[in-house]
Amino acid sequence: MQLTLCRALGERRVIDSEGFHKEGVVKSAARVLMVLELFDVLCREAPVSEVAELLGFPQSSTSVLLRSMAAIGYLKYNKATRAYIPTAKVSLLGRWLNGPAVKDGAVLQMMERINRKTDLCTVLAARNRTQAQYIHVIQKSGTDRTFVIKGVLRSLIASSVGYCFLADDEDAEIKRLAVRINSENAQPDQRVSVSGLMAEIEQVRRNGYAMTTGLVTSDGGMISMPLPVRVGGERLVVGVGGLSRCLIERKDEIIAIMQQEIGEFADFDVSCRD
Repeated sequence: MQLTLCRALGERRVIDSEGFHKEGVVKSAARVLMVLELFDVLCREAPVSEVAELLGFPQSSTSVLLRSMAAIGYLKYNKATRAYIPTAKVSLLGRWLNGPAVKDGAVLQMMERINRKTDLCTVLAARNRTQAQYIHVIQKSGTDRTFVIKGVLRSLIASSVGYCFLADDEDAEIKRLAVRINSENAQPDQRVSVSGLMAEIEQVRRNGYAMTTGLVTSDGGMISMPLPVRVGGERLVVGVGGLSRCLIERKDEIIAIMQQEIGEFADFDVSCRD
């Protein structure tokens, strides 16, 4: 799928989402959501054949699925181009969930400012069981980038966004989680040292941010910070990602930008509650 996505998006490198490829996930429900998320990535209409190719679905069942989604008002069919595109109904889903911080655009505006000032990929992550999931992504500008798909999952015990989520948990709970994730990992070389993990968590608690390089991708890294206020009852983390050498060289600058913008966002959130 990565090669076809690279071609469809005109990108050289794409980090794909694997969030729906899990045991216990109802296939029909997952496929509907995968279609909507694909359109969110493409930002344009697409014919049945392309949707089927990019998602790896049979073309016949993809055709039936898209027709069904159009029949209930979530997709619109363009007869001239024989392609589908989401309707305004999709864009209005969930607007009620997260209060003024999201509805009034404060979270996204904060991310856009960080992205503009750093010129690096900026992500918003939420906790999803034993993983952190990128729920919003603003890409780096230019061609020398890795395109990150919304929905990407990262292990809580092996990522900078994950460390930020775990920093709020009790030590005993973190250790139990690490043992559990390690036991479920079939590849011994990918298991995490519990003592090393606790040292990383202590650094996050002390510094207020997490930085990793070469942990998830060999030449990439991320600097992450938790939002100091909950959004819609959820803890969220903002991350800035890029090439490891860039993050190391610009570490102090990036951290200062993130601290300023996240601090201003927190002030906005408090004022909305008053």
